[in-house]
Amino acid sequence: MKEEEVPACPVCRSGQVHYFGCFEAQVYWRCKDCLATFLDPAQRPDAAAERERYLEHHNDPQDPRYRRFLGKLVEPLREKLPEQARVLDYGCGPGPGLAAMLEESGHRVQLYDPFFHAEPSALEARYDAVACPEVVEHFHAPAEEFERLGRLLQPGGWLGIMTCFQTEDARFANWHYRRDPTHVVFYKAETLRFLAARHGWRCEIPVKDVALMQVP
Repeated sequence: MKEEEVPACPVCRSGQVHYFGCFEAQVYWRCKDCLATFLDPAQRPDAAAERERYLEHHNDPQDPRYRRFLGKLVEPLREKLPEQARVLDYGCGPGPGLAAMLEESGHRVQLYDPFFHAEPSALEARYDAVACPEVVEHFHAPAEEFERLGRLLQPGGWLGIMTCFQTEDARFANWHYRRDPTHVVFYKAETLRFLAARHGWRCEIPVKDVALMQVP
């Protein structure tokens, strides 16, 4: 692999990236600094293909199974929130279940999604919390996205992330999460701790696949 063909890490912008592997014709890279693994930028889906894939999801906000799934993030995040907190459901998709669950607890939730709720004014406010359930693995430019998310938070606010953490490298080739064509970046728990430290945020991982980050 020629040096000029090696991409920078989209998560932390490091140039310390090495070839990780090719699985089912998909090329992946690994950052030596933040430990993120990411799909080669030339193989990311375009916006039309992304939207078509998201429309295949049938996430009913009232489905008990979906609510249990979202509860992994909702429950620890809810413990951090003041009463009637202002929350942004960022990347909410066509079925914003997390918003419904937080509204039932008395919180005020704004929706934003580039495909389904592209309301620019939602990105002009500041929030007590920003929630990203099953979102960050879709980011094509995660470094820029995390900077944006930090700017959306009030001092002391919380960023709640839920994504399937990458674990053993030996499992990556057959990992179901990798096979979703819209999943283009994969985070270890260490990756999220690295990002939090870089931004000066406090980071907690209350359960597997969930990270809570607090801005100063």
